Amino acid sequence: MSLKKRLWLILGPAVIAIVALLLFMVTPYKLKVNQEVLPGAAISQSANIFKGNAIKQAALSENYVAFMGSSELSRMDPFHPAVLAAKYKRPYRPFLLGAAGSQSLSHFFAMQGINSEISHKKVVFVISPQWFTKQGIDKNAFSYYYSNLQAVTWLKTAKPTVMNRHAAKRLLMMPSVHSDERIAHAVDTIAQGQALSKGQLTYVKLKYNELSREDELFSSLHMNLRTQKLAKAAKQLPAEYSVEHLDKLAMEIGEKKTGNNPFRISDRFWNKRLKDNYRQLKGRQAKFNYLASPEYSDFELVLNQFALDKTDVLFVIPPVNRQWSQYTGLSLKMLAQFDNKIKYQLQSQGFNNIVDLSKDGGEKYFMQDTIHLGWRGWLKLDQAVKPFLTKKQPAPSYRINDYFYSQKWQNLQGDY
Repeated sequence: MSLKKRLWLILGPAVIAIVALLLFMVTPYKLKVNQEVLPGAAISQSANIFKGNAIKQAALSENYVAFMGSSELSRMDPFHPAVLAAKYKRPYRPFLLGAAGSQSLSHFFAMQGINSEISHKKVVFVISPQWFTKQGIDKNAFSYYYSNLQAVTWLKTAKPTVMNRHAAKRLLMMPSVHSDERIAHAVDTIAQGQALSKGQLTYVKLKYNELSREDELFSSLHMNLRTQKLAKAAKQLPAEYSVEHLDKLAMEIGEKKTGNNPFRISDRFWNKRLKDNYRQLKGRQAKFNYLASPEYSDFELVLNQFALDKTDVLFVIPPVNRQWSQYTGLSLKMLAQFDNKIKYQLQSQGFNNIVDLSKDGGEKYFMQDTIHLGWRGWLKLDQAVKPFLTKKQPAPSYRINDYFYSQKWQNLQGDY
């Protein structure tokens, strides 16, 4: 046997396997997601799921509803939306998108893979006042929730519209996009108001196929498993849904969970985060300002995308813990102005489904800690979420105003 034949017998199978793998990675063939993964994925809040497409697409094509927000979604007590939906066999299941550090810009790019799945459907979106700081989203936090798959999913169809140009300019400010300079160059092309060239589109589409295959193969790995936590929380609820009885139970649980501090903050949070240093925080938030921020225009990206998708959205404005804000000096006047500003941005463009809880931060056991909804807070929110998701709603009519992308709006602190 010749040397060439012997080498082929040794190396041939490996070469064929590599070529087959490469072809698989760049073809548009799509792998199906195992449906058994979805219940756990829906409440995992895992970054790899947020950054990917496959699992989100599979879930939102079924009876799952996107609940978009940040760290408040992690507070899974018995009255959390996912627990109530499971316990009382609601016709929907929340799919939690976001965790600590995810803000408007992260959500905009995470939405790019599910635009079809949320088109003409419903979404619940929780707006955190704490996002709207002077610097806006933290670059490291953005990197944690960003993937090149998000970018190429967006770039595949991105035209140089006002929305996309703003998104491109913001993305170029983030170090993570520069991990692939060809993607970064394509983003810069959109930022400059130009359409992608044929060569750029070819690269974007091939990269999309490659990253999509990786997402389909690996996105369900390393999920945060929280199904047992949900089941444990659900066992604390009565068999029949009654707001009166549930509110009484929420009062009882809240009282038990907040016994060691004067701010009605959960004992666990207090012991872990505040007990040793809370005295240093007295008056420290007096100069906090949520009225001037690039976040307002990042938020407009999300609104613009919802409008294009014709998604019916229920927006939630949560409160802050009243006792804690009085201690730290956080201005209630400033918070009221934030409330007015964000509602103006919503309502002037036709986003009228708003649950404004901003004045409820002083209610007993409404908050679990300093800024996150707790037992009675989740229950009050459910009084809006349940009918919104289970009853037919009028079709929304949106009127996007590009003014909200301007620096003038970002920094405006007076009359609107």
